Amino acid sequence: MNDDIRPFTLAIEETVLVDLRRRLEHARWPQQETGQGWDQGMPLAQMRAIADYWRTDYDWRRCETMLNGFGQFVTEIDGLDIHFLHVCSPEPDAMPLLMTHGWPGSVIEFHKVIGPLTNPAAHGGRAEDAFHLVLPSLPGYGFSGKPTQAGWKVQRIAQAWSILMRRLGYTRYVAQGGDWGAGITTALGAQRPEGLAGVHVNLPMVLPRDIPAELSTEEKAMLDALAHYNAWESGYSIQQATRPQTLGYGLADSPVAQAAWIIEKFHAWTDHDGNLPATLTRDDMLDNVMLYWLTNSGTSSARLYWESSVGAFSGARIELPAGCSVFPNELYRAPRSWCESHMPNLIHWNELDRGGHFAAFEVPDLFISEVRSCFGKLRSSGFAA
Repeated sequence: MNDDIRPFTLAIEETVLVDLRRRLEHARWPQQETGQGWDQGMPLAQMRAIADYWRTDYDWRRCETMLNGFGQFVTEIDGLDIHFLHVCSPEPDAMPLLMTHGWPGSVIEFHKVIGPLTNPAAHGGRAEDAFHLVLPSLPGYGFSGKPTQAGWKVQRIAQAWSILMRRLGYTRYVAQGGDWGAGITTALGAQRPEGLAGVHVNLPMVLPRDIPAELSTEEKAMLDALAHYNAWESGYSIQQATRPQTLGYGLADSPVAQAAWIIEKFHAWTDHDGNLPATLTRDDMLDNVMLYWLTNSGTSSARLYWESSVGAFSGARIELPAGCSVFPNELYRAPRSWCESHMPNLIHWNELDRGGHFAAFEVPDLFISEVRSCFGKLRSSGFAA
């Protein structure tokens, strides 16, 4: 392995965990909401229940052991340390796959799919569907470094990812992403670095250059979903895109604030019938929250919105083979016609019947199938690593 790549082992000091439990025990609580359910945000009773579990029963060491077991590394790119998981398949002809998370996610989002993607034969699949996985933490997220100067937009991150793949020795690879990961994967596809063979996204963020006068049913539904998002779901984005520093004081000081800021989005953007823990367990959600709390990344992660909200999802044209998977509880669901105008070499399209914004996290079986199906088309056409 390249000498610039350093092994990384997680070993959070016990004093940090003691401090977390102290803060949870002495949290100052707001009054109960006056609306119904989640109308005004995360209900007080549910946040108190999660905080009690977090303080008394949650086991960070379990998560720490899991991450260390995958194989973690750090490398400096453009002056910034980038943390990543690198999980190699036992199959020698495995396809290298770069997968990028978004906000409020982390590499934790992918932990349920790592085994089946890297070692499908051990999980009831076919050896020929195997991938080598590279899963970086975004700049300012998790155990990656925090930028100290402006400029880390999605295009710059995409360029850093291509450096990472070259540094790992991959001369031919594919890329996948959702949320900010979709924006970065789209930017990577548009940049078309040497070695990138194709991309797949589970949040195709595209709009037509000119809104047609006559809209199809799917196109009208997309615009209605955008209107709903702007009216009822975009407050977090506006705050993070305009005043991330002000927001950050609360997220840095209060684990309750950091957890509520994230878990509200798990509730809103995950496909569930009202019982969120049946889809994402408390441990699932808190494992992810811990990657923000332990690293004090509330502000630095939010700053990506300040850097990149304008034009990040403008739908750059991708000439490479591209695939899209559209899940029913996604923030909005781009119609195929709009995707085809930005991805003329669309090799995979599927609209699924369950799943939401955090596809790999909440419906790992469907996510795995989509990734295999999309990139299987490249395998069959002669992909060579």
